[in-house]
Amino acid sequence: MKLLKGKTALIFGLANKRSIAWGIAQAFHQHGAQLGFSYAGEALERRVNPLADSLGVTFVESCDVSKDEDIAQVVAKAKEAFGEIDILIHSIGFANRDELQGPYYNTSREGFRLAMDISVYSFTALAKAFQPIIRPGGALLTLTYNGGDKVAPNYNVMGVAKAALEASTRYLAYDLGPQNVRVNAISAGPIRTLAAAGVSGFKTMYRQFTEFAPLQQEISIEDVGNTAVYLCSDLAAKTTGEIVFVDSGYNILGVPAPREKESEP
Repeated sequence: MKLLKGKTALIFGLANKRSIAWGIAQAFHQHGAQLGFSYAGEALERRVNPLADSLGVTFVESCDVSKDEDIAQVVAKAKEAFGEIDILIHSIGFANRDELQGPYYNTSREGFRLAMDISVYSFTALAKAFQPIIRPGGALLTLTYNGGDKVAPNYNVMGVAKAALEASTRYLAYDLGPQNVRVNAISAGPIRTLAAAGVSGFKTMYRQFTEFAPLQQEISIEDVGNTAVYLCSDLAAKTTGEIVFVDSGYNILGVPAPREKESEP
């Protein structure tokens, strides 16, 4: 069964074949969605175009989400190409690398503003701009991380940004509910993406994750893509304002600790 057949989805934040946005794109394609991609700047164009070609995607647009005029241009092009859309994916986050190490209190004022603008406000800006062309029954989806709820060392200003993003998800769900448009977020476990590489100590956290998580399994972009299909399909028609965890159960732990090995009889 193709759960997204007849639906059009725009995916913002595609960077390369390791990005969560690519996992979502592949899953959407497998379930019959018509796709459009947006990426951040010319530097990523050479990586994104081959990915788009592999899925037969012809709508590929650069967009600086810190500029309202850029967003407006993509909306106009999407309206011309598709008329209306059903799904909007926000897979965007950014903070300066030097803000993702050491104490959080060393975050600069400009670094804080930048992280909040790109990682949080962009979701609100996209929701506002695309709201007139999202069909009833549509869905918005963003990507978050448990560092917005609990402290993840060195995640720093991105943790604060994710907390704000999750709050935005709830407020947008309330605002768009009367239009029968749902807004949710996926909180994924650690995945080796371009964004994760900028967090100091990520490799150590990644190695320990499967030792502590209840399922003791790594998280893949395909895992996130499959959950995104569900949340954006009619199967989740009454689910909105939710943070859905795809993290092998790690978020339920109060004190992460390695399991004691059972002694052999």
